Amino acid sequence: MQTKGVLFDFSGTLFRIEPVAAWLRGALAARGSHMEQAEFEECVRRLTAAGALPGGPPPESVPPELAAAWTDRDSSAELHREAYTGLARRAGLPDPALGDALYERHMSPEAWRPYPDAAEVLRGLRRDGVAVGVVSNIGWDLRPVFRAHGLDELVDAYVLSYEHGVQKPDPRLFGAACALLGHDPSEVVMVGDDRRADAGAAALGCDVRFVDPLPVTERPDALRALGLPGTAGGTPDGHGS
Repeated sequence: MQTKGVLFDFSGTLFRIEPVAAWLRGALAARGSHMEQAEFEECVRRLTAAGALPGGPPPESVPPELAAAWTDRDSSAELHREAYTGLARRAGLPDPALGDALYERHMSPEAWRPYPDAAEVLRGLRRDGVAVGVVSNIGWDLRPVFRAHGLDELVDAYVLSYEHGVQKPDPRLFGAACALLGHDPSEVVMVGDDRRADAGAAALGCDVRFVDPLPVTERPDALRALGLPGTAGGTPDGHGS
């Protein structure tokens, strides 16, 4: 079957969030605040353990009062903010207002870096006439991130969980994306990093391929190696030679 469309996950697939230390440093700078080094390092440790950075390390545990918001966090903007600012407050920040500043920071384009081969792969798909969609479990509008990094013009459709009220692996998200691309799921490849959430596309008949959500510097060519159309080794049917 010829590949006519490719869907990509966002975090850990096309982009990677900055490390926790850079995230905290950026939020402090935005507020004109300062921490002594020892306090800064302790906050980084506690924020990491709490899992307060969306797209970063998961929580070591979720407190009972946040359990419901955490489970459904990607189904609405309100629940996403509640879950992550709640985890940040759990880290015992010296200023409670810093939790909101951290949340705002993670939505900024400066907090995200595209993987080294992301632009090349997306351009190759565009060159070969393959439609591209982004399907993400997220609680905020990621389109400005794509625009800031010059990749928005290479994406034909965005399907974001909070705008649809459902989360991957719910097949409805993938179905909506395929419909926007105008292709049958059997003609579409889903690329993601979450073996559970992104595998939901298989229920519709999509081919699903995975990458590992490594730091940007440790994953130079995993997207290119998938053998998608328009990439080295990729053919119009989406398979390597």
